[in-house]
Amino acid sequence: MAVSYVKKCPECEGINLVLDKERGEVHCRDCGLVIEEKMVDFGQEWREFDHEQATSRRRTGGPMTYTKFDRGLGTDVGKKSDIYQLGGKERNRFFRLRKWQYRISTAIERNLKLALAELKRVSSYLKLPKAVEEESARIYTLAVQRGLVRGRSMESVVAGALYAACRRHEVPRTLDELSEASGIDKKEIGRTYRFVTRELGIRILPSNPVDYLARFASALKLNAETQSRAVEILEKAQNSELTSGRGPTGIAAASLYVAALMNNEKRTQREVADVAGVTEVTIRNRYKELLKKLKLDEKVKKKIGRG
Repeated sequence: MAVSYVKKCPECEGINLVLDKERGEVHCRDCGLVIEEKMVDFGQEWREFDHEQATSRRRTGGPMTYTKFDRGLGTDVGKKSDIYQLGGKERNRFFRLRKWQYRISTAIERNLKLALAELKRVSSYLKLPKAVEEESARIYTLAVQRGLVRGRSMESVVAGALYAACRRHEVPRTLDELSEASGIDKKEIGRTYRFVTRELGIRILPSNPVDYLARFASALKLNAETQSRAVEILEKAQNSELTSGRGPTGIAAASLYVAALMNNEKRTQREVADVAGVTEVTIRNRYKELLKKLKLDEKVKKKIGRG
């Protein structure tokens, strides 16, 4: 089987080269010079036709991951089905080996085993992507290794690491959502998050209100046109420096509220506030600021009058 090979021939400086996988050679098709020979084939040397064959014939394990206390490098001492086929003495020996294998020696490993199970639970509850779960596990592991967990509850550090990972990957989750999922007060999560990111030197940019629009619009069942108009309102607000010093969820919810009024998709301030996890007062204040600073009063009044 011949495959095109991107390189330059040292003899004629042609680029018409061919990789012959059967012979393990690279030769020039123009002058015939063999450029490389006895090449090693790094592909697998076996064939597999189903998942069972693929699992049994591979000689490598899963990739390293911070979501396991041993980073996925641990091995199992025999399967239970194999152990019960042995005699009495050999069976007892394997049971002892399995017991010692599952016995975790260091305090850090014991902490990680419990904390990472809690991290997976909260991550599953919030429907976070795998990349966020992996990043939060890495942050928590670093925090444990540097002794940042001492004096704090394990659950609050897990929630703080998850919030930091969400911010780094621009996955919009509020402190209220993390508080509901973990059972920890949101002020405690915020304090722990700031402490961990400061001690580990993790630089996180401020949240962009636009990141929250899609989720809020979906929860409020607003159409795409309203969402696009909310994005336009937010961009104008950012250009006018209305978003600085204000919570991203509040300004995002207020822009959706204004856009919904302009598109005759009326939603109450209570409905918008419940979805965004803020108070009605916040929605009302941000709404008034947007109308006044962006001069949207007339447009909104016209739409409401027509409706």
